[in-house]
Amino acid sequence: MKSLRVLFALTVLSLVAAPFFFAQDGPNTSKSETVARPRKKGDSSTPAEAEQPKIPSKFSKKEQVPEGAPTFSTDATTVTVDVSVLDNKDHFIPKIPQSYFRILEDNVPQQVTSMNLGEAPMTVALVVEFSNKFQSYYSATWGQTLTAAYGFVQTLKPEDYLAVIAYDIKPEILSDFSTNRQDAEEALSRLRIPAFSEANLFDSLVYTAERMQDIEGRKAILVLTSGIDTFSKITFDKTRRSLQEAGVPIYAISLMQAIRIIFESRMGESNRMDFLQADNQLRTFAKETGGMSFFPRFDGEFPGIFRAISDSLRNQYVLTYTPSNQARDGKFRKIKVDLIDPATGEPLKVMDEKKKPIKYQVIAKPGYKAPRSVE
Repeated sequence: MKSLRVLFALTVLSLVAAPFFFAQDGPNTSKSETVARPRKKGDSSTPAEAEQPKIPSKFSKKEQVPEGAPTFSTDATTVTVDVSVLDNKDHFIPKIPQSYFRILEDNVPQQVTSMNLGEAPMTVALVVEFSNKFQSYYSATWGQTLTAAYGFVQTLKPEDYLAVIAYDIKPEILSDFSTNRQDAEEALSRLRIPAFSEANLFDSLVYTAERMQDIEGRKAILVLTSGIDTFSKITFDKTRRSLQEAGVPIYAISLMQAIRIIFESRMGESNRMDFLQADNQLRTFAKETGGMSFFPRFDGEFPGIFRAISDSLRNQYVLTYTPSNQARDGKFRKIKVDLIDPATGEPLKVMDEKKKPIKYQVIAKPGYKAPRSVE
């Protein structure tokens, strides 16, 4: 608690004392190219670990089938969609029957074949912007970055997997996926002096999403960022497509909202436009991947944000359907999940305990990439 009070005091002090838009480059640091995975090939599991996220086994050679043995194969494709339904306070809405869900694939209604509901462990990559552009040592943004990162780690359950990735000119895996919180704490303790003034958000998100796309179970990327991309090799449009195809939800927390308001009168028009574009980019990534975006002005908003992320990820309706379009063309299929009244087909009206209508949102991935036939 004492260290946390000191951190908050330094954060408040730096609002006045620390420079805002100017920082100096530091020395280069070594970067890890390790591929992050929550499970390694060959790990054994017990029935109690059945709910833990797993990596599907990959074989370099096809399994040998005895001559004359019966075989079974199918060309049918099954799609699984994780859906969260949250009220206007970002609380999960339970006990919704399967018949109230409607799935449209490319605007064609699909038959939901099964639905499961439960609380499952999460696999989360905490992606932290740590650039000399904004996170100079003991600056306000440096303090807010660490406050948010440490705060999120403390909300995780023992069975949740977490990796910590920091990025500036390129992403660096500070700790691989693990349930050991000490790994994450040690990783975050290394966030002291940024090395570069670049903040390549697009490259870092694609890098992380591509390495998580084969992980089973409930997974997400939580990115703490200003939202500004300075020098990525991947363009914004290509980043959008890559994130959609990877199918990993993006939960974005924008940094510096309060500081931007304080310094708005001293910012030039180009700086204001950069930050507005950054906010729109975060909203786009979150919406198109089935995640959420947050723009807190005060650190006191973080607990509510972390609860909303947990409710969205941990408590989900898992819907399964066999698409009517079974073409193996490798094309992207758009998905839309709605709640309807099965008697009328109209949008469902949700009431609270006092029979008053409430607004709600349905969070699901926007689509998937169909498999491609191997000729």
